Amino acid sequence: MIETLLLPFQFGFMQQAFLITCILAVPTAMLSCFLVLKGWSLMGDAVSHAVLPGIVLAYLVGLPLLIGAFIAGMICAVATGYINDNSRVKQDTVMGVVFSGMFGLGLVIYAAVTTSLHLDHILFGNMLGIGSQDLWTAGSISALVTAGLLLFWRDLMLHAFDPAQARTIGLPTKWLHYGLLAALSLTIVATLSAVGIILAIGLLIAPGAIAFLVTKRFGPMMIVAVGVTLIAGIAGIYASFWIDSAPAPTIILMLTAAFLMVFVAKTIRSRRSTAQTIIPEAASQPAE
Repeated sequence: MIETLLLPFQFGFMQQAFLITCILAVPTAMLSCFLVLKGWSLMGDAVSHAVLPGIVLAYLVGLPLLIGAFIAGMICAVATGYINDNSRVKQDTVMGVVFSGMFGLGLVIYAAVTTSLHLDHILFGNMLGIGSQDLWTAGSISALVTAGLLLFWRDLMLHAFDPAQARTIGLPTKWLHYGLLAALSLTIVATLSAVGIILAIGLLIAPGAIAFLVTKRFGPMMIVAVGVTLIAGIAGIYASFWIDSAPAPTIILMLTAAFLMVFVAKTIRSRRSTAQTIIPEAASQPAE
């Protein structure tokens, strides 16, 4: 019985999948907390889709794909900010136009040239085909992003909550803004080989949304987000082995299920608390 339960851990490709999930859990979960607080959920979606033309162009000119992805992500983020600051169009509309345009450009370039690049692996990842180079790349980027977020988390938190106050007390808000965008682009680059550009948004939003429902303090929020991501990642890969599904979508489904459970539990608790408050007040009123 024990041998059967431990069977997924005995295969090398499964061990690699578990390892890269643990590596990516920390930066994606921490970054998701800032994105949720700042209202940048769509920004994560925009950057994750916008990296496609950078990947294809990098392949055509012989550059590392990750460099092309990072440059394209930053172009998307900077272009979105510039258009938003210099037009009356709202930010969510600008992001929708920019990321859909860049994603469409990537698809057109990919279809126009003959390459051996597997688009499915770019879009959906290939967690069971992770190599040592992917592990080193993801680990290096994860360590860099995690260190940056831990070092500046108080400044970034204030910038996310109240940019005007952060500017008033002298914080370098421009550097914090573009630093957070750079961390977002780098994190998406780190997740490419594992979950692809489409499912990366799940790792960048769901953990922070779940933690936001669980606690009102930012420090515990990041801890809860990391814990939820680790549990969902390991459980998703383990479940995918037995139900014969792709690991990355299964992980996203685990995170979605966790969010729904926390949301339902929070709603039930809130209604009970409201009912307990109303009943004593009604009982204390004198009868007419």
